Amino acid sequence: MENEEEGPGLDEEDETDDTLYVLLDETMARLEALPEPAPTEYGRDPELWGRFGILLSGIVSTLNDHSLDGLDVEEHIPVLEQQALSVVRRSWGIDGRGELLETIRYLSQAGYTERYRFYCEADSPEELMTGDEDEDDRDGVIRAWAFAQHYKVRYTPAFMAGWDTGRAAMLARWGSYLGWITPEEAQGILWDLAQRAAQDLGGWREFAQSYLFGGLMWKMLCNSPAAGYLGYLADATTSLLMGKADGSGGQWRDFPWPARRKLGFTL
Repeated sequence: MENEEEGPGLDEEDETDDTLYVLLDETMARLEALPEPAPTEYGRDPELWGRFGILLSGIVSTLNDHSLDGLDVEEHIPVLEQQALSVVRRSWGIDGRGELLETIRYLSQAGYTERYRFYCEADSPEELMTGDEDEDDRDGVIRAWAFAQHYKVRYTPAFMAGWDTGRAAMLARWGSYLGWITPEEAQGILWDLAQRAAQDLGGWREFAQSYLFGGLMWKMLCNSPAAGYLGYLADATTSLLMGKADGSGGQWRDFPWPARRKLGFTL
C-alpha cells in the first residue's frame, strides 16, 4: 500500500528468510545494549511533547540528512524543497494534501499494526490474498505471513507502533515543509502520534527495534532484499543514541523518552 526509502546497496543475493530472522534478532540485541537516558515525566508540557513528536521522525530524518532541530526538515530553498517533494512523490506516491492526510490517517489508525495482526491470525497465506496478485506479490504475502507466524508469540501487534508512528511523523513534517498542511496541523498530528508511541513503547531502543521489525516485514511483503536496509536503520539508531565522531547526532541520547503514566485512583 505504501512505499519507503530504499537506500543503496540492497542487492544481496544470498539472503534467505531464516538468515534475515537471525540478522534481525542479532541487530535488535545490539540495539538493546546501547545506552539510553531514563524516561522522564513530560506532564502536559507542549514543548516537551512537541520535541518528542519531531524526534519520532529521527530514523528517517537521519537517513535523509534532515534537520531534527524543529518542524522544518530543511531550509526553505527551492532546490531542497524540490528534493523533498521528489522523495514524497517517488517513495510514497503522495502528491498533495489529501493523499498525505489519507496516508497519515492509515498509519495512525491501522498501518502495519493491523496488517501484522491479520497476518498473525491467518491460518494460511491464502487467506490474505485477493486473487489479483501476480507471482511476486504472492511470494511477498507468503514471506510476510511466515514472518508473522515466526514472531507472533514474541511480539504483539502493538510492537509495530514505532514503525507506524515513525513514518507518520516524517510525513507530517514533510507535509508541513511542503505547505500541504499548516504547522499547527502538523503539530497536532505529532501530538497524537507522540501519545500513541508513549503508550505502546517504553523507550528509544524499543522504538528503534519496532522500526526494524516493521521494516523487515515490509521488505518481505515487497519481496525485496532487506539485510542492507536493516543495517542502515541500525546505523541511524546508533547515531541518534550515541552520536557520531564529529559531534553530530545524539538527539535521542539528549532527550529522554516520556515516562509511562501510572494508572490508579486518587483517594
